[in-house]
Amino acid sequence: MAADEQSLRVAVLGAGLIGVDLTDKIHQSQKLELALVAGRDRDSLGLRRAAEMGHSTTAGGIRAVVDAGPFDVVFDATNADSHAGHWAALRPTGTTLIDLTPTELGTVIVPGVNSHRSSAHRHVNLVSCGGQAAIPVLYAISGHCTPTYIEVVSTGASASAGRATRLNLDQYIATTSAAIRTFTGTRDVKVMVNLSPARPAPPFRVAVTVLADSIRAAPVRTSIAAAAQAVRAYTPGFKVTSLAVEPGRISVAVEVTASGGRLPPHAGSVDIINAAAVLLAEQSR
Repeated sequence: MAADEQSLRVAVLGAGLIGVDLTDKIHQSQKLELALVAGRDRDSLGLRRAAEMGHSTTAGGIRAVVDAGPFDVVFDATNADSHAGHWAALRPTGTTLIDLTPTELGTVIVPGVNSHRSSAHRHVNLVSCGGQAAIPVLYAISGHCTPTYIEVVSTGASASAGRATRLNLDQYIATTSAAIRTFTGTRDVKVMVNLSPARPAPPFRVAVTVLADSIRAAPVRTSIAAAAQAVRAYTPGFKVTSLAVEPGRISVAVEVTASGGRLPPHAGSVDIINAAAVLLAEQSR
């Protein structure tokens, strides 16, 4: 879809599962002009699909992105181990770098929670797919009680987890835990990740357990419903599938189904973090 004359010039760094869907989402945006998709394997599926959509591609990685710049926004859809080097290369160019890898670098942004801060920062950290799904709910809960313990269990289909995701599971857990502590003020946090090989592939699910004193059930339920509605504004497949508020304990389960584009329904983990990335890029003008 053609971008308008006020569009932002952007690039995608990474041509794996996340990069492929990012390319598709940006292609549909009226506010973003995708000028380059950069990978490392000239024969990768991601680069072939981007070329089929009419976008410029390169197997030159970060160096090719720097040489083809400057860009208004670059999306890093590679891996956590490479991200620091990518920021070091792009920082002098003045671009805004949106990090979809699970590092603890940059300013953590979760749409619907603190997205109003995103335009003031050039290095944006999107935590993880599990963080994007859980943090709006946890932030809503922490506004009405003081959690003493938070547990988050993310379950996704093996088919929706690429090589970089599997290699970065330790960083995923550490980064998601740190972000939850930041947004809720809770020190005792446990994050777990399950990759399910089941067939048919299960949807992306996140189960949240919060222990706290003096829980007021009605305000908690209302705030969670409002948070879910805010997330659905950019990720329509997000829904709360169960909610139990008991003395001292809150249990919430959310499910994210990918909708539209080329993603299969079970790839909600990819859909939610990419939708957040595109939304923040569109708001960065």
